[in-house]
Amino acid sequence: MRASTFLQEVRKLGVRTIAGVPDSTLKPFCDAVCLDGGREFQHYVTANEGAAVGLATGIYLAQRRPCLIYLQNSGLGNLINPLASIANQEVYGIPMLFVVGWRGEPNTPDEPQHIFQGKITCALLEVMDVPYAVIDSTTTKEQLGEVLAAARNAMADNRQYAVIVRKGTFEKEAEFVWSNGYELVREQVLKILIKKVYQQAFIVSTTGKISRELYEQCDAMYGNHDRIFMTVGGMGHASMIAFGLAQADASKRIVCIDGDGAVLMHMGALAVLAKQSPSNFLHIVINNAAHESVGAVPTGYGGQTYTSIAKACGYSSAVLAKTGQELETALEDAMTNRALSMIEVMVSLDSRADLGRPKECAAENKVNFMRAWSEECIGAGEER
Repeated sequence: MRASTFLQEVRKLGVRTIAGVPDSTLKPFCDAVCLDGGREFQHYVTANEGAAVGLATGIYLAQRRPCLIYLQNSGLGNLINPLASIANQEVYGIPMLFVVGWRGEPNTPDEPQHIFQGKITCALLEVMDVPYAVIDSTTTKEQLGEVLAAARNAMADNRQYAVIVRKGTFEKEAEFVWSNGYELVREQVLKILIKKVYQQAFIVSTTGKISRELYEQCDAMYGNHDRIFMTVGGMGHASMIAFGLAQADASKRIVCIDGDGAVLMHMGALAVLAKQSPSNFLHIVINNAAHESVGAVPTGYGGQTYTSIAKACGYSSAVLAKTGQELETALEDAMTNRALSMIEVMVSLDSRADLGRPKECAAENKVNFMRAWSEECIGAGEER
């Protein structure tokens, strides 16, 4: 199915605004929306999926037009509160159309963080009183017409409707390609970080390619990755996991390696961190202005930096690095000073096509991390 054809049919429902968070399963769809460039649809990449529900609510109140919200099924969790307490038919009754990429579909190989979410995707929609249909590469134009007719009926009744999209549903068309203009390559940045901090600190890394690249680089340099907790799911929550570790043992240095899209998704964490001000916490934000791991769509805050926000929240130090030397200098200062610090590194969109994935399951990586944490406690003379 062509994503452009799907969008033409969606427009017949009165949709003129599209908002959401990019997903790799929906990449051809996201490419088509970005390439539209505002001709047929207004497009917004929101901070998170729940924010898209809020935007859709405002659009409907002002224009009486439903919005299309696109997301990976992992983002359903972010939808639940505004969907249940604002948009549901029994509250304000705001019609909207969801397009949901189905990761972790049962009996379909996928990454471990998607398995449980994939299993409960349909059940979540049922509990939330959202009727849905599943489409795939075999769905005909006539069948799509029936699906969208059901969507029209649901929205006419002030309800929501979801189209669940299986992997491979949308065929590749023209690809949306852009450059952020930065020169540093993320993998080079991670090599510098590992050399400077791995043996001195415990690391929490965010979801996506950052964790995959750290995994490979640490194994290549040190033969293990036991001091890294890879937050392979739960986008935007790495900093709070790192904060929990920092509060549990103030003698240990904790480094959170975050992505700009992840920080944006739950940016209130910056204010909480600043309020608590853990002196053993170093926050690295790798900023490429995009949701690069799922197709390189610019974030809703693309082209901006987070250092001024961190300073305004109350971080003791927030430094911007655009070169390897600037990063090394900032790291030396931050690792010497005991204060809540941020280093934001501006990087390009480059990544290796042959980038691998962790060989161990998530539970194994958890056990290895906890063992390394405990062994350091014992080595320092603390009780297990």
